[in-house]
This record gives sequence, C-alpha cells and structure tokens, in this order.
Amino acid sequence: MVGRWCLRHGLLDRHFRFLFPVLVLWLLNGCSSVGYYGQLASGQWQLLRAREPVAQVIADPSRPQVLRDHLAQSQKARIFASQHLHLPDNRSYRLYADIGRPFVVWNVFATSEFSLSPQTHCFPIAGCVAYRGYYSQGAARGEAALLQQQGMDVSIGGVEAYSTLGWFNDPIMSSMMSWGDERLATLIFHELAHQRFYVKDDTEFNESFATFVEQEGTRQWRAARGLPPASVSAVKQRDQFIQLILDTRERLERLYVQPLSADNMRFAKAAEFERFRSDYRQMRDAQWSGDKRYDTWVNAPMNNARLLPFGLYDRWVPAFAALFRQSGGDWLKFYTAVEKLGGLPGDERKQALSRLEGPDPVVGT
Repeated sequence: MVGRWCLRHGLLDRHFRFLFPVLVLWLLNGCSSVGYYGQLASGQWQLLRAREPVAQVIADPSRPQVLRDHLAQSQKARIFASQHLHLPDNRSYRLYADIGRPFVVWNVFATSEFSLSPQTHCFPIAGCVAYRGYYSQGAARGEAALLQQQGMDVSIGGVEAYSTLGWFNDPIMSSMMSWGDERLATLIFHELAHQRFYVKDDTEFNESFATFVEQEGTRQWRAARGLPPASVSAVKQRDQFIQLILDTRERLERLYVQPLSADNMRFAKAAEFERFRSDYRQMRDAQWSGDKRYDTWVNAPMNNARLLPFGLYDRWVPAFAALFRQSGGDWLKFYTAVEKLGGLPGDERKQALSRLEGPDPVVGT
C-alpha cells in the first residue's frame, strides 16, 4: 500500500509530505502508549544526530557533485525566503541529514467504514491531527492491520519531509534529493510559513496559509531569476484532479447519512469509487491528451481514508490570496493580517475567510 506513487508527482506528494508527526516529546499526552512515543523519540533523535551544515556538505569534494549542486541551489532559495518573503531566519533548511531510506516517516490514516471523519490524535502544542506517524514502515503496517481488523478504512502515506514548527532546526533530508531545485524551494517556503504562524487545531487554515505562501513565494522566486510563470496546464490538471476527489467526497458524505443496510451501503460506496475512476479516465483522455500521471494512484485500492488529505491544503488559498492583495503585496502587512485572523474564534475565523473569498472581499473584525 505504501510506495513512491504518492510522492513522485507534484500534486500527490504535497498532500502527504507536509503532514508532520508531533515531536515535542517532553509534553507527551499520557493517554497514548509509551511504545508509540518511544519510537517517535528514537526516530527524531536519530534524525537530529544525522544533521550537518549544508555549507559543510557543499565544501566536501568527497560528496557527490549532484548532491552538492542541489544543496547549493537550495541555499539560494533559503536566503530568498528570509530576505524577500520575510520568513524565519534560523538554521532550518541550512542543515542536511542523510537518513538512508526513501521516507522519513509513514503516516497512518483511518476512518470508519461509512464515514469521512478521520480518527484523530491530539497532542499538546500542535493540537489534533488526522493520522499517526511512524519512523518504521513495518510499525505503520502493523498499526494499519490492527485498525483494519476493527473494520476501519485505512491508508498509509510515505512522507519525504515534515516540519517540527520550529521546535527543532529542520534539515533538508536525503529523501528530498530526488526533487528538482524548484520543488525543494517550494518545500522551504511552505515549511517556514508554518514556523512563521500556526493555529492549533485548524489544519485547513494552517495548510492553506502555508500553501499560499508556497505558491506566491515560488512565483516571486521564479520572477527574481528571470523565469516565466510555471506551466498553467500542470496547475490546471492538479486543480481538476483535486476537484474530482472533492466531488467524490461530497457524494460519499451524502450517501453515508442515508438509511441503508450495511450491504447496500457497501454496494453504493463501491459504485461511487468506480464513478470517480470513470470520471477521471474521461477527463484524462478528453482534456489531458491521455496524460497518465495520476493513473497509479487512481487504480490502487480505494477507501475513505485515502481521500482524507485532499482539500485541506487548498480550502482557503483564494482567501489568503485576496488578503495578500488587500495588503498591497506587502508580506509583513499580510502576516499581520493573518495573525489577526488566526486570533479569532474558530467559527468567526471561517466566516472571515469566507468573506475574503467573496466578490468584494473584506477582512473580518
């Protein structure tokens, strides 16, 4: 179930790579197992020990030239992040760690058979999240098997990178070295945005904010280097694919409140997933000239848990784009406005974001 399928392409990787395990280990929630936190502590400690300054790696002639060149480009983006995007100027992403495996953690997502509500896990500082992270693929599979025995829908996502929200100086990891220079830059912008501002228990707000910073930051980064805007067609395909998934989720949510027997519900659920695949193939062939970049993900076994991450990263991006325009494109004014929104109670925050998405957006008070 776990593989490189979810992380090879520009869409699917970003719906897993930024889902981070909580690692503030001295503030553990006593209701969770000692064994689970033990593997978190061990895994994070090993990662911290593996770090070394990027400048040291670049200067070492015994290291692969491809690695040195890639890291050198990453540091240009890192400087741009702090000097032009006004993101935190610390040691995060100025360090490198060779972790010796394709993913740093594996996240386990679970829902009930007839629900799209995730099984959540709550932690101090970071709040509640819709997964559990494991540094061992075997441990993640073991957890998934136990949940499946309980009748849950389960999905495992390999994660190439995560953020500790500034609690540690996060390194660039060897699991990220297959990425292109620009994709690595987008990660740096996104993760430093989390360090700049984070609201406990509001994943949609946090990820949409960081995604906007990533997108606008990348646009400005390309412009600063005299490059044209990114391909419009690739962005359009990504957005259309996400919308297909969101439409499927909406239909499933309507289905799961119907007074059907379990057998009939299972039949209707399977039909919705087949409809999703059919709609995807029609879009792929009619509008994308047969581009099969998402085929592997679509054709894999489908369940509720696999749909969970989609939408979280995009829900409020238009609202943050409107807020950035209202701020005159001034990053510092924008961050001040974001902090104001983040300080509102949850319901008021969503109302303010909804108003920003309107035809004549205004900032909520």
